[in-house]
Amino acid sequence: MRVTTTFILLFAVSAGISCSDSKSNNKTNDLSTMNDSVLRHVVLFKFKEGTSNDEIKKVEDAFSALPSKIPEIKGYEWGLNNSPEGLEKGFTHCFFLTFNNEADREAYLPHPEHKAFGTVLTPHLDDVLVIDYWTK
Repeated sequence: MRVTTTFILLFAVSAGISCSDSKSNNKTNDLSTMNDSVLRHVVLFKFKEGTSNDEIKKVEDAFSALPSKIPEIKGYEWGLNNSPEGLEKGFTHCFFLTFNNEADREAYLPHPEHKAFGTVLTPHLDDVLVIDYWTK
């Protein structure tokens, strides 16, 4: 047990992770605030039946324009579902944004450009799923 604990401690120190007593409430020891951790914002869209390809393209283009308009977005990618498992439940589009911290995400959510995107999306949207997480 001592060897394992020592190894974990050495690994944590070499990786730049601060270690503390498990009773500590110090937020700086939380994995979500490590320097190499980023906040991911994953958005999945299911479009209404009958939405044309042109309308979907307008939504894709409008979402893809957000990183150039909102500087708090540090990373962006998107793609279409191609899973062979058949578990997508009608969701076809995945948009993946990266933020450095929660303050950046908080600036993004009510941002006027994000709100303007919502007016492009809403008439065509059947359902949306959003998951945010800190990378580990």
